[in-house]
Parts: sequence; structure tokens; C-alpha cells
Amino acid sequence: MKHYVHAELLNRPVKIVLVGGGGNGSRVLEHLICLHKAMVAKGHPFGLDVLLIDHDTVSEANIGRQAFYPCDVGSYKALTLINRANMALGDTGWDAGIERLTPESTALRDADIVIGAVDNRAARHAIVTCLQQSYSDRVYYLDLGNKSGTGQVVLGEIPCKKKGCDSPWLLPHVGELFPELVNPLLDTDDDDTPSCSLAEALERQSLFVNPAVSLWAGNLLWQLFTVGEIENHGCFVNVDSMTVLPLEIDQQTWARYGVQRHLEHVSSS
Repeated sequence: MKHYVHAELLNRPVKIVLVGGGGNGSRVLEHLICLHKAMVAKGHPFGLDVLLIDHDTVSEANIGRQAFYPCDVGSYKALTLINRANMALGDTGWDAGIERLTPESTALRDADIVIGAVDNRAARHAIVTCLQQSYSDRVYYLDLGNKSGTGQVVLGEIPCKKKGCDSPWLLPHVGELFPELVNPLLDTDDDDTPSCSLAEALERQSLFVNPAVSLWAGNLLWQLFTVGEIENHGCFVNVDSMTVLPLEIDQQTWARYGVQRHLEHVSSS
């Protein structure tokens, strides 16, 4: 099976909201810069319009693992990264939001694609809840997550509950495939506890797991916007065993995760 890019995204600015500017978020923003330039070069009339949401500031422990430098310590991550992106591109007005996303937030309501680069279940739950109140019929939700040496990239679609626009061929999102990842009751006190040093942070996760996860996320968007279709809507990365397993757009694959889609009589174009 194949999934085809939402056609309207080929003729207007693609509104991306990136939630999280840490290990995965700071790296995926670098790929969004490249993707914007590539899309415009290949004929997209507008490219990307990015909003980065993060309430945190840069600490010394972030240097070396995230996309920050010693001069950034103490500054807001979102402002630092977005200012750097706009300077690199020269002709964009990408924006930053200094806030902690909650289920009541309105920042996601006009998004075309939300990229979740968050490290706890409460934040994922907030993203899903917000997107269900979106102004759009369906919104892409690209989830990036990782543990010590493994990570997942899952592109799904979330229908707007208010409009009743559910469809049987929507790509299942991370909350459908892995319900435990969006259950805030399963969060523990140390899930997002900041590290005091780079050495301590590296005891908790591999140095290159974030760049690896963000690279595959960027590549997925690259295929979606340049080829216009995808046969896999995510992957599972293991930097310890140096393997990447695709997440196929396939009913049987989804059924193994407990997701039922009845597509026999529905076109996926």
C-alpha cells in the first residue's frame, strides 16, 4: 500500500509545528532547514513555515549532545534555534513559542504537520488532544522518540473530532500503535529529569541516537514532499545493533499492534 501526500500541501506554505527543541528537536530542525531549501529548489512555491515550541533553556549538559554551543547556555532553546534557522535561510520568518504545551493549548490548531520531539507521555497526550481540536480535517503527527540506544519514527494522521472526519484509511499515529506512549499515568518522576553534565546524560543514552532518529524523520518528509508518496510511514532505529526496521503501510502490520483498518473498498489516493 501507499500513502499520498495531502494534495493541498503542494500549493501553499506547509505549516509545521515542532514541539521540543532538545536532543531530537534541535537535530530535526537542522533537517527542516535543508528540506525547506530543497523543496523550493525543486519547485515548491513556498516551502516550509516552522513554529518551534519549547519552554526550556540551554544548560551546559546540552552542549555536545544537542545542537547548542557554550555561548547558548542560559538562553531559550526555541529562540536560539529559530534565530539560527532564519539566519541560515535568509528569507524566512520562522517563529518560536516559549511555552509548555498542554491539552488546552491552541498553538497546534492550524498546523499541517506536528513533529513531536518530546520525552514524556504527558507531552504526547497533549499533542494528540490538541490535534483532535484542530481546524483541519486531518493533521500529520510525526512522532520522534528514543530510549538509550533505540528510537522510533512514526508518521500518522489525526482526524478532527469536532468535524467528525474520521476515515478508515488514515495512517495510524503513535498513540494508536503504542497507547502506552500517550498515557500520562505511566510517566515516572525521572522520565524527563535533566542531567547535570554531558557525562551523566551519556550514561542514559547513546551519543548518536538523537541524530539517527531525526535523520530518518527528515528522510521520511523528504520522500513525502519530493516523491509524493510513501510505502513506509516510519521506522525503528537501533544504534547499538546498527539496524533500521521500516514500519510498513500495511493492514497486517498495523493489526500486529492492535490497530484495525478496513481498506478493501477504500482508495488510498
